[in-house]
Amino acid sequence: MKKILFVYPRFSRHADAHPELRTFVPMNEYLGSPSLGIAAIAAATPDDWAIEFRDDRVEDAARPTDADLVALSFFTPAARRGLELADHFRAEGHTVVAGGIFPSAMPDTVAAHVDAVIVGEGEAVWPRVLDDFRRGALRPRYVGAPQDLAAIAPPKTSVYFDAEREGFHPDDYPLQLSRGCSLSCHACILPHSMGDHLRAFPIDNVLAQLDAIERAGKRACLTEDTSWLPGAGRRVLEQLLDHLIARDKGAPVSYIGTSFPMIRATSPEMLARAKRAGVDMFYLVTGFDPISMRAFTGKHPGALTRAEEAIARAFDAGIEPYTSFLYGADHDDEGTVDRVLEFCARTGIRKAEFAIATPYPATPQWHRLVAEERIFTRDWSLYNDANPVFRAAQLTPDQVVDGYLRLWREFYAPRGDVVANMSDYQRIIQF
Repeated sequence: MKKILFVYPRFSRHADAHPELRTFVPMNEYLGSPSLGIAAIAAATPDDWAIEFRDDRVEDAARPTDADLVALSFFTPAARRGLELADHFRAEGHTVVAGGIFPSAMPDTVAAHVDAVIVGEGEAVWPRVLDDFRRGALRPRYVGAPQDLAAIAPPKTSVYFDAEREGFHPDDYPLQLSRGCSLSCHACILPHSMGDHLRAFPIDNVLAQLDAIERAGKRACLTEDTSWLPGAGRRVLEQLLDHLIARDKGAPVSYIGTSFPMIRATSPEMLARAKRAGVDMFYLVTGFDPISMRAFTGKHPGALTRAEEAIARAFDAGIEPYTSFLYGADHDDEGTVDRVLEFCARTGIRKAEFAIATPYPATPQWHRLVAEERIFTRDWSLYNDANPVFRAAQLTPDQVVDGYLRLWREFYAPRGDVVANMSDYQRIIQF
């Protein structure tokens, strides 16, 4: 029997870049679950292959292995480490393949470090990769097209659960409702990596994912704000909520992703439905949509009003709006920090995180900034939302860092009593 070693490379988190965060943000260190990429490919692996999984964030993955094939999956912040690990395992005589968001976005960069790059969705091409490897005919690149999700097995998240150990027990894991997106947000890679048409998983697949997460004693996090869009994504979300409402036990959902426009476009009835299903928290992301990109400039009072209304609608539904604010984009200036802090105080936001605007490879923003020669580093370890990597229109890199740290510091400074119980925070913030 042949053996595959799957590796999830580590990456620098916010407090690795800025240790002072630990001094003024009341947060215990929290390490969340891996992404679903490896679990999805593990589910597509034939039974005559043995599987080993290493989470490099938990324990150094650069250890001896008897695996015949090493497969890495990584996104941009982990790319530097991923390429280091690829070089390490090849030097040890192993065949190495890589896939995931960064290899799909930058295949030529990755190709120099691996024997094969898998671009796009990997399930359909993975059996061919393994067959070519057995025959000694591995090709340098495989391109996977968007898949019929009805034909895909639920991700094999058990490979992650089995890798947990003392000090590492994430309390939630991703639950995927769909792939692809018809929107074209300037900073998002989703239409490039998974297609510009939203495809929903059948509800049976979703419930199987949920069952596996629950049996492991975990909760599910639904990070896709696209689930609120009318159409296939909304339908499967509604089916899931109805399933949760019909249960006799508590809902195993820690949060659902959303945005200002999504909350505003969702009916009060749908918000109430989510609350009845046991959803107590939204993970509300800013910086991608036209409301949040204008609300804090001081120039668009209508956008600010719409943002305030979105927060009020979440609270009115009894759902906590855990809000993630981006800072350092072209529309930001030094006054943005005060405007965001004032917005949080005025709307009653109790839980927030702050990130530095980052152009990820293959996004529209990336292509524009490359063309304008404004990206000043390709040290991928810095692409972790905690470091400036391009020259913003109205801020210097030092001003971006100072504003980012001030947001964290001044938001949390007066909240020691409010955040004494940090369990809800720890499910999302990964310092």
